[in-house]
Amino acid sequence: MEDDELQECADLVDPADKLVLVVDDDESLLDLMEHVVKKEGFRTDRAADGNEALRKAEALTPDLIVLDFMLPGMGGYEILRALQASGNGGIPVIVITGRQMDRKQVEMVRLEPNVKEFMEKPLRPAVMAAALHSALKTRPPDINRASGSDRGPMSGGIR
Repeated sequence: MEDDELQECADLVDPADKLVLVVDDDESLLDLMEHVVKKEGFRTDRAADGNEALRKAEALTPDLIVLDFMLPGMGGYEILRALQASGNGGIPVIVITGRQMDRKQVEMVRLEPNVKEFMEKPLRPAVMAAALHSALKTRPPDINRASGSDRGPMSGGIR
């Protein structure tokens, strides 16, 4: 059993090799999410609306998109469909929303082929970090690090 676990860990890649596009129209939430993503060792870029997100998805081909579902103009569902139509439907997406949605609406979003996770605000950094590493099959930063280190969800929270 331990050999399987060791092999599984060896198959995980370095998060520094992965680019995460963070999309939200709320500047403070965008800062928070970008901070969490960077603390986990990922490279990041950001977009404040759907059109910018689609342009950056096309230009940068991120490894994952963290997408606020409620954006002005083009909403999250339209962005998911536009990604699929433009040939970028293979980019995994973590959908985030502050809007109350019933179970049927949530399931409809989860059924989209590129949606890997659906989270509600307020975001919990450790849960978001775990979802990122799970979706991208990356190695989380070492949580047994010396005090004073500022990487990872277990390092004392967001300052």
